[in-house]
Amino acid sequence: MELGSIVEFLENKSILVTGATGFLAKIFVEKILRIQPNVKKLFLLLRAADTKSATQRLHNEVLGKELFRVLKDKWGSNLNSFISEKVTPIPGDISCENLGVTNLNLREEIWREVDVILNLAATTKFDERYDVALGINTLGASHVLNFSKKCVKLKMLLHVSTAYVSGEREGLILESPLKMGKALNGASGLDVDKEKKLVEEGLNELNELQATEETISLTMKELGMKRALMYGWPNTYVFTKAMGEMLLGQFKENLPLVILRPTIITSTYMEPFSGWIEGIRTIDNVLAGYCKGKLTCLLADPECILDAIPGDMVVNCMIVAMVAHANQPCEIIYQVGSSLKNPLKLLDLHDFFFKYFHENPWINKDGKAVKVSKLILFSTTFVFHGYLAVRYMLPLKVLQFLNFLLCQILCGMCTDHNRKIKMLMYLVELYKPYLFFKGIFDDLNTDKLRLAATESSSKADLFYFDPKCIDWEDYFINIHIPGVLKYVLK
Repeated sequence: MELGSIVEFLENKSILVTGATGFLAKIFVEKILRIQPNVKKLFLLLRAADTKSATQRLHNEVLGKELFRVLKDKWGSNLNSFISEKVTPIPGDISCENLGVTNLNLREEIWREVDVILNLAATTKFDERYDVALGINTLGASHVLNFSKKCVKLKMLLHVSTAYVSGEREGLILESPLKMGKALNGASGLDVDKEKKLVEEGLNELNELQATEETISLTMKELGMKRALMYGWPNTYVFTKAMGEMLLGQFKENLPLVILRPTIITSTYMEPFSGWIEGIRTIDNVLAGYCKGKLTCLLADPECILDAIPGDMVVNCMIVAMVAHANQPCEIIYQVGSSLKNPLKLLDLHDFFFKYFHENPWINKDGKAVKVSKLILFSTTFVFHGYLAVRYMLPLKVLQFLNFLLCQILCGMCTDHNRKIKMLMYLVELYKPYLFFKGIFDDLNTDKLRLAATESSSKADLFYFDPKCIDWEDYFINIHIPGVLKYVLK
């Protein structure tokens, strides 16, 4: 695997990035502009009605973020002219043919100029509406592939998926492609066209019944979860991402294709500075509930390995893979995670959370410090449900009885208490597959890529993505948790 200079490869290249307002896309864009100012053009596809709206989103949701402060310091008053020369916002939507790029001149310019396409567009909600998830994660991948085939100079299509397309498998999970129509549980009949038709028929039926938007949304969410479970995937997100991979593998022809499968992506480890993050992610949902005193127990295996990887390491791997496989007809998969090289146990993470918030308690809106104790971890559903019955269900029954005696004046409290219980149960079921996950992600291909980067480039340290260098306690207590508090839980 010959790499040469990674930074030099990026010089005078044009790159199309889909999902440009996403977490990884922002880190990628910032890094390219910072390390290679001689990149020719970054075409950033943003979901927008027109160029004006796309430009507004670019400045508000991408360039306006603190992530770009290092770049701003570097360029000062010349930043705007630099950005206008190097970055072109493209209004579009990957759930549409031709990525929703309606401007023919712009479309032809991209087809003529683009060297690399990076598909980062995705909806990552576990329980997303099935029509939305299918349109973006599955059919969107197909639309990006078809668009790529029209790019005359294209050297590489890099598609970012998720390691959890593996479902709930145990043991060592290899960097292997998913075969078209092959369900994880052995069920027959998995067909993307069939799923698309099912969604279309469902929406037509709901519209004929003049269903409310709330009903349509709920029905589509339930349909997605039902179809995912039917074929062995735990939720709509990973199911639709898996089908997206299948389409790419089946129809790529001779196109150079790299599929990157990150695990749980966390805040930046080092670049452009430590701790930058955006949005609540899997681990941070637990963090947010815990620090505010709302989450006191969890159904989880304390010995479960939580495979986390900082966002800047994922982006570095993307860039190195892009260079390594340019102009090489291939389909290769890279799993980017830490469970094999530097495993992090759920129990350890729990201890880090307690240590941090015991010493630095969350201050609530009343100005009072929230005292935390260690989470109660239940490793069996039976014991967990027993705890819920005593801790939550029994008080609800008492409240409902008092409400009856007091002529329904406590209806609001009963409804609120009941809603909290239902939400807790829903979240437990949603996250359970990952809190009892027994798989370890192999990274043999990724390891070879790391080695090639080290041997082939004098600037290999610019593209670090070896999880062995992470001290998890130091990372969570001094980088990740402060980052979440600063940028997400303000």
